Order: sequence, then structure tokens, then C-alpha cells
Amino acid sequence: MTRRATGSLALFCVVLFHATLVPTLAAGQASAPSAAPDKAQTSAAPEHKISDVDAKELFRSVDEILKFASQETALPQRQEVKRRLVNRDEVVAYIEKHMAEDEDSQRFQRNEVVLKKFGLIPRDFDLKKFLIGLLREQIAGYYDPVTKTVNLLDWVDAEQQKPVLAHELTHALQDQSFDLEKWMKAGEGKDLLKVENPTSVEFENDEAGEARQAIVEGQATVTLIDYQLAPLGQSMASSPQIVDAIRESMLVGTADSVQFHSAPSFLKEALTFPYRYGLGFVGQVVIKRGKEGANALFQNPPTTTRQIMEPDTYFSGEKLPSMPVPDFKRLFKDYEKVDTGGFGEFDTAMLVGEFAGAVAAVKVYPHWRGGYYYAVRPKNQPAAPLGLLYVSRWSSAEKAAEFAVIYEKSLAKRYQKVDPVQREGAKPMGPLASLEAFPGSHTWTTEEGLVLIETHGDLVLIAESLDHEERLGEAVFGKDMGTPSK
Repeated sequence: MTRRATGSLALFCVVLFHATLVPTLAAGQASAPSAAPDKAQTSAAPEHKISDVDAKELFRSVDEILKFASQETALPQRQEVKRRLVNRDEVVAYIEKHMAEDEDSQRFQRNEVVLKKFGLIPRDFDLKKFLIGLLREQIAGYYDPVTKTVNLLDWVDAEQQKPVLAHELTHALQDQSFDLEKWMKAGEGKDLLKVENPTSVEFENDEAGEARQAIVEGQATVTLIDYQLAPLGQSMASSPQIVDAIRESMLVGTADSVQFHSAPSFLKEALTFPYRYGLGFVGQVVIKRGKEGANALFQNPPTTTRQIMEPDTYFSGEKLPSMPVPDFKRLFKDYEKVDTGGFGEFDTAMLVGEFAGAVAAVKVYPHWRGGYYYAVRPKNQPAAPLGLLYVSRWSSAEKAAEFAVIYEKSLAKRYQKVDPVQREGAKPMGPLASLEAFPGSHTWTTEEGLVLIETHGDLVLIAESLDHEERLGEAVFGKDMGTPSK
């Protein structure tokens, strides 16, 4: 789900989101540098422009930094990289054009309503407007795989851009060896909205694009760190303790990062995911397998955010059990599909963190073992509340119940009115569930219809604003209509 929420701005993994947080490393310690203020937004003064002399020096440094990136990554330089100086308006126009033309942007618009249903972004939030404003504020350079050009910014000091160049020129080398655009598209998989009955395997493959983006950005960020540590005779591999400090700094921001500071937590995490977790993953690969091991990831890439967040699951070749998937066409014959996809470990971490806090999220999300969602609206009722089916698997029945309790507690934060439905013969329930209330099936009424939470062993089924909720468990768990996928 995360990739579709932000993927239309990924620009084939070549934009460095929130680049003002790229750390400056000195004496083996990480610190966030001051960002060049966005004077176009903070004052009426003309925006700073680099001089012609500095621009020429920046152009000249491309070849030198490209050589460094090639040595650090063991990726050969096969051809010269074109370079171009652009202004802020040109960058914004490029972003808007990409968003308008990219098919993924259409998916991201559908996904926006699902994020709001889950409570990961506010209901009145304009996601597209926000993301364009964020990039206008934070972008520090980018490589365009279509034109094979690294784009330098005329409002950022040349010295500040050089570490960013180490990052972006790594993308150029990746492109020359693996054809970034083609390689990323190979990981996108199917648009599941167009699949009549998505299978368990298709849901499992839905995160491959996110995982690939993390590889591309993770390797480039390692190069950036090595570039800044090189004058000290150090590298990321020789100073791995630096990685944690850098990853934390990426979520902090600077005083003038207005757009970033105003972002919902989910978006901060989602936009920095390929850099933060990609750095952690690729860093582990470099330490264990060397530079060639990082390049080998392009032949055998991870496929889930779980593998990126927990590298040992990738190294061990972990195989997760298949999820039970119902006959969606039959189950939702009176509905129109709005969006559907995998709900991965990263999405789960964000959901738990949003409603139970970061400490709880760290304890809970590693026990995730699979998930998907299916969003619909009643036919010919465009104003009706979004209906949502969400199924997840956990490491044990106990962990499934723990997640069910956390999700139940989120209802009071997402709906104005939440009342438990007392089933005949069932144990009375208070406004908030407890572990003792699960396993089993429980229902609440809200202003948008019924909410069902049902546990079945290590599985949790959640349905919101859907009719015939009493049959959903039968459909998903294979007791009646539909059978679990093998």
C-alpha cells in the first residue's frame, strides 16, 4: 500500500526526498546540516542563485564524483552522464508532469481514500497538493533515467550539492548496468484493481516495487555516506554505528522544513522508507557480502518490506504461509471495487504506531506474517462510506488477539460514535476490548456502518462499512463461500 500512496512521486527512485536531512559526517559523528531556506516561501526576497563560477565547478565535479561512485559501488561507468542546471519552477513542472502522466499516480489517488479510512492521514488532507509542496521544499537534485541526465539545482550551494551528486550519480551507474526504469517496472506487478479475483500470491508480490526502491536508494545512500567519510579515511562499512544516527536524523527535519514538519507521521515514514530502511538493509548486505553483494541484489532482490526491515528474513530465505483469500467477485457482487492490494509489515508498523505508539509498534510488527485489503463502495452510490475488508496473519493466535485489541481501540479515534453490538448469549463488552475478548467475532456500530473484528487462530479479519458482515468470516476462512488460497 505504501508504494501506491507515494510511488507517483518516486520518479523511478531518483528523487532524494527531504534531502536537507542528508547528514554531514565529521569525526565519525552524524549531524544534520542547515538547509538552504526556501526564500520563495519564507520571504519576498529574491531566491539565492549559485554563481556562474560555482555552476561550472559543479558541472566539472560530476565526472570526479562519478568516478568515486563507480569505485565505491563496483558498478562500471559505461558512458558519460549528461548534466543540466535547473531552477525550482522547472523542477516543480517536471514533478507535476510526471504525476499527471504516470499510471501509478492514478493508483495513488485511489489509495488516498483507503489511507483516510484506515486513519493514517486526516480525512480532509489534500495528499497531491501536499506532496508537490514537499518536493518543492525538499528536493536537492535528481537523476532522470529517461533523458540519462543528472539535474543540478541553481538555488542550492555547489558544496551542498556534491554529496547529493554522489547519491544521484550512483543512480546513473545503476541505470547503466541494470536499466533502472525497466528494472523498477519489473517489480511493479499487476494493478490488482484490474484483477477480478486477486490471489494470495498476487497480494504477496504487491510490495516488490517498494522493496526494489529501497535497494536503489539504499545503495545510493551508502555511496553518499562513503563520499562524506572518505576525507576521514572511513566508510560506512568501517563505521557502521553511523547508520543508526543517520536513519534517525532523516525523521527529525530542520527548523525551516515547514512542509515536512506538517506531514502526518505516516507520510514522513513512507517518504523516507526507501532511504532509511534501504540504508539499513543495503548496509547489512555490504558488511556481510561486500560491494558485489549489493550489486547482486539487482539479480535477486527482496520482495517485501518485511525483508527490508528485517534483513535476516531475506538472508534466511524465509517463506511465509499463504493467506486465505475469498471469492471477491461473489462476495462483493453488489459493490464496485475502489482499491485493493497487499498490506505489508511496514504498513502494519505505521498502523500500530499511529494508534498504540512507536514502542508498541516495535513490539508488534515483527510478528506480522501477511496481509491484504479490499476496498469497495455500493454500486451506484458514490457518496456512500468506503467499505473495507482487511485480513492479516500473525506469528501466533496470541499476537493476532493483541493486534485485534489495538485495532479495536483505534475505532474511537477514527469514528465519532462507536458502540458495541451485544450478540445473544455473548459475554458483555465494554467500550474497549481486551485480550480476553478474543478469539471470536465482535461488532460495533459507527456513523459509517458496522465494524467487525474477528480472530480465527493466527488470522484477524476486519470489515468496516460492509453489509452481511456475519458471512464475511465464512467467506475468508473457507467455511462456506470461497476457500483459502493454497
